[in-house]
Formats: sequence, structure tokens, C-alpha cells
Amino acid sequence: MLIPRQQTPDLTLPTLDHGTFDLSNDASQRGTVICFYRGLHCPICATYLTEFQKRVADFAERGVVTIAISSDGEERTRAMADKISADSLRFAYDLPLAKAREWGLYISTSRGKTSIGIEEPALFSEPALFSEPGLFMVTPEQSLYYGSTQTMPFVRPHFSELVGALDFAIKNDYPARGEYTGSV
Repeated sequence: MLIPRQQTPDLTLPTLDHGTFDLSNDASQRGTVICFYRGLHCPICATYLTEFQKRVADFAERGVVTIAISSDGEERTRAMADKISADSLRFAYDLPLAKAREWGLYISTSRGKTSIGIEEPALFSEPALFSEPGLFMVTPEQSLYYGSTQTMPFVRPHFSELVGALDFAIKNDYPARGEYTGSV
């Protein structure tokens, strides 16, 4: 389980157009918002990433960089970026499922074709697997500031609310919460 104010797992992945993403060297004033999405097969992800794409400048104005990540390969990731007409949102791909699990993401098995007729991904000889969504904000020191994971593709945090919460946190020097790990 990831704990606020503690180091997140390392994360180094290829991106479509921005070289290698390395969280430990992702230069920003206030941190990185990482959106793990299910993949090209998910119509809800396309809608969600479209909204994320619209908020990239809002995050940048606050000193925060953004990236969308899935376990899809380069071809499917490019298809998703094209589908949402991404022009400023970075996309990383080839997320190993073991790394997804380190981030606390839930792993699902394939159910075949989705409602939009796209096959859910299959990995080599394993059953078809992919991670469910997660949204995280990581500080420049690579500690967890905010985290949300989903067991289903539905009911995700709104990026507009995250931008508003970020404004409050900046104005009030608000610390990450949920860091207590002692006895209860």
C-alpha cells in the first residue's frame, strides 16, 4: 500500500513523443499527476483522458506536469492519443503489471471485446490482464501527495476538482493526509 508523504515506487517507461519518462527525474515545481488508465479498449478511459487533456495547461500553471500511463503497447497507446486528439498530454506505455501492482492498482482479466468492439489486451501466454485505473499526485521528491485507485472503470475523480484542491493546497501549504501507519 502506498502511504502519503512516503516514497512512491520508481517508474520509468517509454513515451510516445517525449523520450523516456522517469518519475525520479520528472522536473516540475510541484509534482506530477499520473493517470493510470485501462487501455484503448476502455471507452470510459477515452472520455476521462479527453478531460485530462483539457486540464494539462491548468496543472502546468500550478507547476504540475501530467502523464497518462497504461500497459498497452506503443501502437494501442498511439491509437488512444489519436482518439482523444492529444496535443499536450504525455502518454507512456508498456507498464508492467508487476509495477502496476506496486502502485496498488487492481488487475483484471479480459472479458473479450468491449462495448466498442475493441479486444481487451492479451499478454503473451498469460490470461489477458490489465490494470484498473488509478490517479496519483507525486511531489518532486517522489513522495505520494494524493492517490485514488479504482476496482472498476466507473466513478473516477474529476480533474477540475483536483485542480481546485491543488489551489487550496498551495494557498494553505496543506500537507498530504493519510500518513499515519501506527496502531489503531
